[in-house]
Amino acid sequence: MTTVVLSIGSNLGDRLARLQSVLDGLGSAVRAVSPVYETAAWGGVEQGPFLNAVLVADDPALDGHGWLRRGQELEQAAGRVRGQKWGPRTLDVDLVTCHADGTEVMSREDGLTLPHPLAHLRAFVLIPWLDIDPDATLTVAGESRPVQRLLTEIDPGERAGVSRTELVLERATEL
Repeated sequence: MTTVVLSIGSNLGDRLARLQSVLDGLGSAVRAVSPVYETAAWGGVEQGPFLNAVLVADDPALDGHGWLRRGQELEQAAGRVRGQKWGPRTLDVDLVTCHADGTEVMSREDGLTLPHPLAHLRAFVLIPWLDIDPDATLTVAGESRPVQRLLTEIDPGERAGVSRTELVLERATEL
């Protein structure tokens, strides 16, 4: 069984519908979904604000590369064009971390870097993640660290720029 933490974001078009498309696309694999946050764009490119959320999902048929492909398929379905680094996007699906049978997957090959190398620097990832897993940990520089502690190391101004919205992502109801 592989379990992933996915960070999803959108700042073009119907942002909420783009995020919802990820939940719809993953269906019953979704185990938890955070509240929706609005955040200023990250990375220094002038653009509109993002809606962000974090999901936990699992699927016994997918490994790290399978989750990467699945995320890219969801981005493509949302019309994602990979242009400017950290530029505006219809949908961004990032694999933050992946665990296979309880063991964290480490990867630096074939276009897959796990855990995500910048997640520990991004309040828009850590804050929603803590909403659904207050005991979350993330490996940074070879050391498993509590996400709560990582969040305290981020600039207070950046943390304050991550605002919880009243918007809600709906998990599909199983019949």
